[in-house]
Amino acid sequence: MKKFLIILIILFVGGIMLISVLSRIPVGERIAVLTIDGVIINPLPIIKKIDRLSEDKSVKALVIRVDSPGGSVGASQEIYRAIERFKEKGKPVVVSMGNIAASGGYYISAPADFIYANPGTITGSIGVIIQYIGYKELLSKIGIKAESIKTGKFKDTLSPFRDLTKEEKDYLKRVITDSYEQFIDAILKYRKDKITEEELRKIADGRVMTGLKAKEIGLVDEIGNLKDAIDKAAELAGVLKPRVFYVEEKKSFLKKILGGDIEDLKILNSYNLTYYLMDW
Repeated sequence: MKKFLIILIILFVGGIMLISVLSRIPVGERIAVLTIDGVIINPLPIIKKIDRLSEDKSVKALVIRVDSPGGSVGASQEIYRAIERFKEKGKPVVVSMGNIAASGGYYISAPADFIYANPGTITGSIGVIIQYIGYKELLSKIGIKAESIKTGKFKDTLSPFRDLTKEEKDYLKRVITDSYEQFIDAILKYRKDKITEEELRKIADGRVMTGLKAKEIGLVDEIGNLKDAIDKAAELAGVLKPRVFYVEEKKSFLKKILGGDIEDLKILNSYNLTYYLMDW
């Protein structure tokens, strides 16, 4: 009986080691498909996946399915940079736009080697927005007054308990103008051969457009669906018979309903963020 248990343990350990070794062996030439959807707030899960795929020698190209109205500036920029790092490995990136790829959704699409959109995809919305809700009048009606003790005149800017001063509005305008210029530069870095700076600035006023219009002016390369994007990725990577696999994302019930999980909502509710976000 004792010998039997020892044999079972040896077989069990050996099986685990075999699985571990096999998991590290390249499994052909693969095209990875990664979906980025919902409001872009927490970039870390996406960045980890992109970085992992960039190190996987079997992955020859990445297709990113974008279905997002945008999100915070910093999160969009971090994903943008992760895509750049992936490309620095000599692997192409192709974007397939779904229902919507606007504002930050377009920002993360810009560094792709090729961008597809559906004819009716909603994209564009190139711009920056800061919003806040003021409670001053409501609180005054119920006899509540809020005061701030601060170290500088701008420290409580966007406080919901008072109105913005003209100086604060001018200050915030300078902040979002800086972010806006970064947006323009990020697009031109990879698309200046498709659209001039002058043409870009004419339409970079927050307006949205269809995929057809975006192709016409040079924001996307071609009209097509996810299958077209996969085929293009294989072509750019020089892979004749690619194995396509979809990077899975485990979504909580809350994320399925609201487009974000608890951590995303904590971030969203804890800060007055500057957004690359389409707003209707």
